[in-house]
Amino acid sequence: MSDSTGTPTPHGPLRVGLIGYGLAGSVFHAPLIAATEDLLLDTVSTADPERQAQARAEHPQVRTVDTPEAVLDRAADLDLIVLATPNKTHVPLATAALEAGLPVVVDKPLAATAAEAEKLAALAEDRGLLLSVFQNRRWDNDFRTVRKLIEDGALGDIQRFESRFERWRPQPKGGWRESGDPAEIGGLLYDLGSHLADQALTLFGPVVQVYAESDIRRPGAEADDDTFIALTHANGVRSHLWVSATAALLGPRFRVLGSKAGYTKHGLDPQEEALREGRRPGDEGQEWGVEQKSRWGRMGAGASPRNGGGEPVPTLPGDYPAYYAAIARALREGGEPPVTATEAAAALRVLEAAKLSAAEGRTVRIEAGPSAALC
Repeated sequence: MSDSTGTPTPHGPLRVGLIGYGLAGSVFHAPLIAATEDLLLDTVSTADPERQAQARAEHPQVRTVDTPEAVLDRAADLDLIVLATPNKTHVPLATAALEAGLPVVVDKPLAATAAEAEKLAALAEDRGLLLSVFQNRRWDNDFRTVRKLIEDGALGDIQRFESRFERWRPQPKGGWRESGDPAEIGGLLYDLGSHLADQALTLFGPVVQVYAESDIRRPGAEADDDTFIALTHANGVRSHLWVSATAALLGPRFRVLGSKAGYTKHGLDPQEEALREGRRPGDEGQEWGVEQKSRWGRMGAGASPRNGGGEPVPTLPGDYPAYYAAIARALREGGEPPVTATEAAAALRVLEAAKLSAAEGRTVRIEAGPSAALC
């Protein structure tokens, strides 16, 4: 529980109120919160009676309520609010939680614009409260491996970074994520593109130039479902990013080209699949986030990985639990959360530039400085 200043008291685990129990809430946030030693899933908000029953079955100690307001009414008994709600609700609900004196974790994207994200960051700073964005893909097994290879200098100076989230879903599923209403903040650019932009910025720093091509390919689709983004970082690295629901043949998840060697990795981190299947971090007899040797990426120079070229590189284990462990430490000890609102604003600025580039068919520059204007 928190004291009157919003600072967690030292007695017992930190109590978490989770707003939203759809895919994000039930598959990602709730299991990871429950697996974190110093966190307790206290309250879940969802208006759907079936999801309420699901939450109680999966987390017997949890109380369920119908509305976000009912969670915020318990502010004095909670230490953290987690928002796993539709994108359009992130800003108003995060604002309400911060104004109630509660630290907040928000699923990506934090907002529709960098300006909105910066306003939330300023509010959190003014209140002395933690505000973080759930960018779990920083703890994907393949991204952790790429990051280590780069930091160790195994690839030399990085020249081009290629990253893809491609799927083959020829029929739209509907729902707010695929809505064409701008208020919903739907489409792949702001969904999977949020992860790719964040990863590129994490590895290579600020972006100064953005070019994008964005299309609505599937019959009946309303929002972008096939988008390419080219980034030029201030340090000269070029990042090429793809998000697509229309890829009949999937490309490599990563291809990283350096002055000494390249690295290619296919397939996806196994943690999401495990969570969807009901497996949990800490389950007996299970090595969390570990993938089979046959799925390792390969590193080399002048050879095709598909033809056995290059050397296999052991993939580091994925570690989604590290995110909420770091949140708990930040709440207990102070300091920066694992993903900051300022970092989220920088990624949103890249997505805004990509949206503008695709709409106007031109390259967009991001000017350096406090305003980071697009031009």
